[in-house]
Order: sequence, then structure tokens, then C-alpha cells
Amino acid sequence: MPVTRSQIVTRGLSNRCPNCGGHTLFQPDARFRINGQCPDCGLKFDRGDGFFLGPFVINYTVTVIGFIIPVILLCTFGKLGPMAAIATAGAGALVIPILLYRQSWSWWLMAYFYFLPQKLPNNRDTLHEDEEE
Repeated sequence: MPVTRSQIVTRGLSNRCPNCGGHTLFQPDARFRINGQCPDCGLKFDRGDGFFLGPFVINYTVTVIGFIIPVILLCTFGKLGPMAAIATAGAGALVIPILLYRQSWSWWLMAYFYFLPQKLPNNRDTLHEDEEE
């Protein structure tokens, strides 16, 4: 049964495998270690060299736009002192990426497969020689 784009988005927002929907993105005993592939369906999560940069960019963007810029604006308009703004921004820059680690991986896989749904095993009838897995 093919996986629809709406299923990819739903699974991405709930940290599930984009292909089978299982809770298999991360190793159960390690918060910060993504599985190489889904234990249920075999989908490769780490698609190769540089693929980890997608979650990094998502995490960085959410942190800067959602936290750092508002802190700067609060400081600019006098609602927060300069030292408090620096401390708050610094703490947020360290804590927010840690809290969003799992979500950023899931969102990255969601974005990747949303635009390339044919790369999901459930959406392929046969694999041609010139296609990569």
C-alpha cells in the first residue's frame, strides 16, 4: 500500500518511520542516537554523507527564529537588559537544540520524503538498476 504525502507529514510530526509508521527512528536506550535503518521495514534513515546536515539546519533555524531573535527584540525594546538577554540567548542556544534533536531528525525525514515520496520502499514497485536505495 503506497504512503501518501499526508501520511508522511503525520508520521514526521509524531516521530515515526515515514515508510511504515513505526516508533523506530531512535534507539530505545539512547536519546541522541538515530537508528541506521528502521528495524520494522528496513528504510535507511541516514541517507549518506552529509544527510545529518538537514536536521542541523532545521534545529538552528528554529532556535534562531523562534528564540534568539525574540530575545534580541526584547532587549532592543528595553524589556530585557543586555546581560539578561545575553544569558538567556546563550542558555537557549544550548538547551533548545538538545530538546529539539529528535524532532529535527523527524522533520528532516518528513521534508525529504515529502518531496521524494518515490524513495520510500512502500511507494516503489521495483527498484531499477540506475536507482539508489
